[in-house]
Amino acid sequence: MGTVGEAALRRVLAVVDLLIDADDEDALVPVLLPLLRAALPGDSVVWTPHPGPAAPLTLPRDLLAPGLLAAFRHGAAADPLVVHTTGGPGTPVRRSAMQSRAEYHALPVYADVYRQVGADDQLAMAFPAGREGGAERRVCLAVNRSGSDFTDADLAVAAMLRPRLARTLDRLHRTPPARALVSRREAEVLTLLAHGLTNEQIGHRLAISPRTVDKHLEHAYAKLRVCGRVDAANVWLAGPRP
Repeated sequence: MGTVGEAALRRVLAVVDLLIDADDEDALVPVLLPLLRAALPGDSVVWTPHPGPAAPLTLPRDLLAPGLLAAFRHGAAADPLVVHTTGGPGTPVRRSAMQSRAEYHALPVYADVYRQVGADDQLAMAFPAGREGGAERRVCLAVNRSGSDFTDADLAVAAMLRPRLARTLDRLHRTPPARALVSRREAEVLTLLAHGLTNEQIGHRLAISPRTVDKHLEHAYAKLRVCGRVDAANVWLAGPRP
């Protein structure tokens, strides 16, 4: 933390405070991007989940028009910074640490895209972001500047933020335990079932009909991914109540 100044640390803490309370990525990211741009001072920010929506999320919002996005996708495979974030380790890195300015300007994607959006200097990183549809997710984050390169302190801030962003996105995209999907009434029925009560006895205890008990069990079986009473009772007794 020695290279991170007090002002930068306050900006990091503003991001961390937001991440702690986050409960939905779609709601989080629009609020998060301005804080990231403040923590890693730049002119624009690009947030690209893989797999994810057709277009990345950006600040400013209209940074990448469809033509620029198409040009970026056409030339991205030849860009070492993109390779580092999409298929490489994804650790925070400055464009200037990967190639000289002449090499950067020689990339077709520089003339077609980066120069158009004022990305003379860039800091980029990637981090795991949970799972979606059984596939591992990754978010690539790029901050662009026009006029001055990013500093060692900026890299230190990015390194502090990266694991915190990863943990939050993993939490938001973690598949909930099957038990957590069970409703309060289904939990009551399962608890009595696990203690050996029949549907009639459960219905009497809960003042509902045996048919309603059966419906609750049918829904609970699907959530617990079991096929019958014995399996449901065993799964329900195996851990703490949701």
